[in-house]
Amino acid sequence: MGTGRLYAAVAVGGFRRFATYRTATAAGVFTNTVFGLILAYVFIALWDTRPHLGGYDQAQALTYVWLGQALLMVVAVMGGGFEDELIERIRTGDIAIDLYRPADLQLWWLAQDAGRALFHLLGRGVIPLAFGAVFFDLALPASPLTWIAFLLAVVLGVVVSFALRFLVALSAFWLLDGAGTAQLAWITGIFCSGMLLPLNVFPGALGEVVRALPWSSLIQAPVDVLLGTADPVGTYAFQAAWAVGLLAAGRLVQSVATRRVVVQGG
Repeated sequence: MGTGRLYAAVAVGGFRRFATYRTATAAGVFTNTVFGLILAYVFIALWDTRPHLGGYDQAQALTYVWLGQALLMVVAVMGGGFEDELIERIRTGDIAIDLYRPADLQLWWLAQDAGRALFHLLGRGVIPLAFGAVFFDLALPASPLTWIAFLLAVVLGVVVSFALRFLVALSAFWLLDGAGTAQLAWITGIFCSGMLLPLNVFPGALGEVVRALPWSSLIQAPVDVLLGTADPVGTYAFQAAWAVGLLAAGRLVQSVATRRVVVQGG
């Protein structure tokens, strides 16, 4: 099997794996929809008070809410992807088996995570966004090109998310239990991705800092591309720069870590 076909098969396997959890998917769709409703009415009250907060009108703000719910699991802001399994494999020493595979460790997990992300986009993203579009006045574009530009930004956001979580998982080589690092990363992601509030709303230096961090690639950047409030080319360049830098960092850490595979307890 060629290299490209191998990783494509891994991605398909990742998609099928998550597709088997139908009850969990249905529960997730319900949760995203309910949380979207709560945020939508909070945003309505907030934008009634300040109609152009963060440079958005109310319709754009509501669109931000429902797109955020659609992307929440796609870009794994709060985890839920490969990282828990990889951390466990490092802790138990099963990572040694992975290193003997005729495949690159980083690309293997990236392919699997890509399959997971595609499933969540279709399985958990479409319904909450459709619900929001039916019951709220959203600023969704009519041009297919805008949607394509948005999807490209989502793809780059998924890669940035993977690269961040891969680094978090590799910390288990030294910590032997990456749960604490993962939780810290999730908290940072919730605050800095724009999951709860658009980063454009953050004032002064704080706003500049959070918009410059890689987590802004996850939700804020794709949503702004769809809303037309950001230049797509500049957004892609920002996301791609973080993706390349973080993937390179992950490869460097992987190289160092796999020279000294540590198994907890022996």
